[in-house]
Order: sequence, then structure tokens, then C-alpha cells
Amino acid sequence: MRIAPEQLARHLEKQLAPLYVVSGDELLLAIEAADLIRAKARQGGYIEREIFNVDSHFNWVELERCSNSLSLFGERRIIDLRIPSGKPGNQGSAVLEKYCRALPPDTVTLVTLPRVDQQGAATRWFKALDAAGAVITVYPVERGRLPAWIGERLAMQGQNADVDTLQFLADKVEGNLLAAYQELKKLALLYPPGMLSFEQVKDAVLDVARYDAFKLSDAMVAGDTARYARILEVLQGEGMALPLVVNTLAGQIRLLVAIRTGLDAGKPLRQLISQARVWQDRQKIMENAAHRLNLEQLTSALSHAAKIDRVGKGVASGDPWDELLQLGLRFAKIGQRQ
Repeated sequence: MRIAPEQLARHLEKQLAPLYVVSGDELLLAIEAADLIRAKARQGGYIEREIFNVDSHFNWVELERCSNSLSLFGERRIIDLRIPSGKPGNQGSAVLEKYCRALPPDTVTLVTLPRVDQQGAATRWFKALDAAGAVITVYPVERGRLPAWIGERLAMQGQNADVDTLQFLADKVEGNLLAAYQELKKLALLYPPGMLSFEQVKDAVLDVARYDAFKLSDAMVAGDTARYARILEVLQGEGMALPLVVNTLAGQIRLLVAIRTGLDAGKPLRQLISQARVWQDRQKIMENAAHRLNLEQLTSALSHAAKIDRVGKGVASGDPWDELLQLGLRFAKIGQRQ
């Protein structure tokens, strides 16, 4: 049974399944879903709780023993199984399949995992979990939907704000939902229910954005010039080492050059992305850029990055940070000409 995160509360009002799997890389949403299940189980009399953290030293026999034994005090219990790697291994896979074939009585089992990809979903152990209970998959909130998500969370605490203020908050947290959660809770403590002004929010919110060179490269590849310029300004102000920034940007451009070269040779894009070892959460922007840009434009951008490296080393004249800004703007203009 598959349950969307927004439908979980309604599901729990009607029933409590014997097993739940919470899967996803968005930490805040995964924590909230798991907490909701635990709270409902406690309300249903599942008081005792056994926690198993699966690491390289975990002994799966412990889970088998627990499932085969009665509750210590004869009470209903929660078995909380956490697999942060998302890979139980051969022994764990066999134990999970056996566990799902005979779920322990008077027990709610909660399994938490990172995001399970298509290959992982096809494994026997995950299919066994899926068949035995309910799977809740949490997805990251896309950047474009983040202001609306913040607005929904504000409404849950009796507050609201206009579109510009929501966008301001979204820019400040840079997609970090845990940071957004903390800022919203702060607003709930500082101000009464009702409409929040921009000035109130601006005064209350700290700059919780986590800027780094990889976010700068993402903004460059996506052609998001406003975000690129904002992150670059913060990196410069924080004294980020110039070579690290240049090398990170150049590395992303080289990846795009390799992918674009393969596309021009008729190779499948998915194969090229896999060979380039692009992280899952960055594959979409890299695919879009590879389609949008041609090889000549990418090699020209790479030459620009090499020039910035020479400027930074004092071999060529110029302001390296200004050149970095020009590189980002130039990259965006490349995409606009296609």
C-alpha cells in the first residue's frame, strides 16, 4: 500500500497498519511522517519501543530474536528499524523477507530509509516490506514551490504573509526545510496569529542560507543569474578560497563538455549522466543544460574559467570575482540564445 505524505494523517485516523516504511532524503518531512506514526501508535496503546540502528556492525539476529519474543511487559510495542544506508545487505535482506512473512503480533513496525531508487524498489526485501504494510515516500520540496510550502506552514500556525514576503523567506533558507521550520517556529513565538509584514519577517529571520561552491555551480548550470550573483557575493564576503570556487565551476563545465560530446556522438543521455557519476539530486539540471548548450559554447565557458584561474594567480590582469560574475552571466546568456 502506498500512502502520500499529505494523506498519512487521514489514513492513521482510520487505521493503524502493522508495518510502515518511511523513505526519502528530505529529513524534515521524513521525521514528521515517522513522528506521526509513532504518536498514533502510542495513542493506540503501543507503549514499549525497541530501536534498531543498522550499521556495518549490526547483528540482524537481534531483530529476529525481538520478533520471535513476547513484549517484556506483555504490552503492545513499536519496533523502530532505521537503515540509514538504505542497503540491508544479504543477511539483512533475508531477515527482512522472513520478518515480513510473519509479522510479530501486537507490534507496529516502523522502517525508515533514505530514498529508494528504481533498482532498490525492485529488490525482494523492499517488495516484501511493500507487500506487508504501507510505504510513505517523501520528496524534496522543489525550489519553485517553496514559497507556497512556507505559506502552508505559516497557515498551520495561524499566520500568513504576502507573496513577496514568502519569496523572501524562501530565498533566505535556500531550500533547507529544517532551517525553514526553525524560522517559522521563531515567527510563531515572536508574533501573534494574523498577517505578518515584510518588515517583521525581515527583522526576525537570520540568514540561514547555506551557501557553498556547489550551490554556486548549480545556479550557474541552471542559468539562474539572480541566485548565482547572490551566492557569489556571500562567498566572496565570507572569504571563500578562490581556487576552490574556480575548480568547482570548471569541474561542472568539464562534466557538461563530456556529456555534450557524448550526445553529439549519439550516445544516450542517461548513460552519459551515469558515466559522469552525477548525483541524483543534480541530474535534472545537468540534463537540461546538456540539451540547452552546444559544445562550442561549453568549451568557450571552460576557457573563461581557465582565464579566471590565471587572474586569481596573478598571471593575468583583472578582478577574479568580477570575472566569476561575468562567467555566470555569460553562462545564462548562452542558454537564452538557444
